[in-house]
Amino acid sequence: MRTKEFEPDEIADAAMRVFWARGYAATSVQDLVEGTGLSRSSLYSTFESKQGLYQQALRRYQAITTANVELMASPGSTKDVIRQLLMRIVEDELGDPQRRGCLVANATLELAGHDESVAELVADNFQRLQKALEKLIVRGQQSGEVAVEKNPRALARFFVSTMQGMRVLSKGSPARQRRQCLLDVIDVALDTL
Repeated sequence: MRTKEFEPDEIADAAMRVFWARGYAATSVQDLVEGTGLSRSSLYSTFESKQGLYQQALRRYQAITTANVELMASPGSTKDVIRQLLMRIVEDELGDPQRRGCLVANATLELAGHDESVAELVADNFQRLQKALEKLIVRGQQSGEVAVEKNPRALARFFVSTMQGMRVLSKGSPARQRRQCLLDVIDVALDTL
């Protein structure tokens, strides 16, 4: 039996870039063949289906978003750390000429409503960030920066929602207004703390 001559994670990363640029439905198997450099048979034998490869691409995307989760454990004030996180979103959005947005947000809008396995992957991604935000907000409550009567879980959910909304808003805003639009959202969101 021949061993595979490729690294599955590298193929999933390449497929992730194809899905991210085109979306799930608009990506053909031929697009994936061209984007990964593998044959159809190798893709199917390794990932079983286009959907299996998409799910693996979503798992690999978590590696990209890990930096945002880790940021929540950074020293500094709660408000400053959350501002840094939201500014990362702004810079990601403004720095991407393809305006791909967030792969998880794209998956949410395109598939999560009718594909349970994608919905679970999306929920896992959101929950990782929410838990990190909640810990940060509790830390802010302990230091006196965030009012103790505020619900940390609700605030964390609000900020996850704000981030995803910023991604969607960025895709739909005219280029000349995009930065100010996103900065306005940040200012209002931070006022909730």
